[in-house]
Amino acid sequence: MAHPEYKYIYGPVSSWRLGRSLGIDPLSCRHKTCTFDCVYCQAGKTESFPGDRGIFVPTATLIEELRSLPEVSLDYITFAGNGEPTLADNLGEMIREVRRVRKEKIAVITNGSLLGREDVREDLAMADLVEVKLDAHSSETFQKVNRAPGISWDENVAGVKAFRKMYKGHLALQVMFVASNKAHAAAIAALARDIGPEEVEINTPLRASAAKPLPPGDIAEITAIFRKICGFGIKVRSVYEAKREKSLPFDQESTDQRRGKEDF
Repeated sequence: MAHPEYKYIYGPVSSWRLGRSLGIDPLSCRHKTCTFDCVYCQAGKTESFPGDRGIFVPTATLIEELRSLPEVSLDYITFAGNGEPTLADNLGEMIREVRRVRKEKIAVITNGSLLGREDVREDLAMADLVEVKLDAHSSETFQKVNRAPGISWDENVAGVKAFRKMYKGHLALQVMFVASNKAHAAAIAALARDIGPEEVEINTPLRASAAKPLPPGDIAEITAIFRKICGFGIKVRSVYEAKREKSLPFDQESTDQRRGKEDF
């Protein structure tokens, strides 16, 4: 069931975190456009590091695509895609207009690099669920795993904490573990506890990327560390514990471009 006319939406995909999710790529650039160049990214290397936010996709054009969707059962509509969605200066407008035409909950998956900006926090506050990346506990690990040129680790964390204080929705921290940060699980867990999200998602790259996934035994140990340190107030979930269901995207090629291909 291919719909090549869809330029900005992709999926639906089966997400272990969000159930059946329809993706929206608010950047939809030919090359990955991001503030990070994470070692494990399924979209490959970052080719464009924008200095500021901008309009990449007109809101009206996106809504036109959404209106053309066939009947489909969804749990979430998720802003993610081939880069960092908060780089879209009209992200808040998009979220507001999506609510006018769809009834599903709205999620945004972000690396958190722009959360130091009030306008970005206000945009994200419109979403029902926000997932923020937290793969490090120090500047050294941050640059080793996330490779974020020109971004201060301390300012990055301060932005996440500022968002936590004002956000009324469901905040999840997603921690992607690879060989270079697995030894720092306890320190990352302590930082996650200090931020105080509703949940923490323990992940490892199970889609094709330059970084190899950690085996189930390692992730089980890391998950136990997080549950002990975060306590009962923060739900901790693990990718290997999750149940997956199959989902047939409208356009497989477009979906693979944004999410990468399964590698397990």
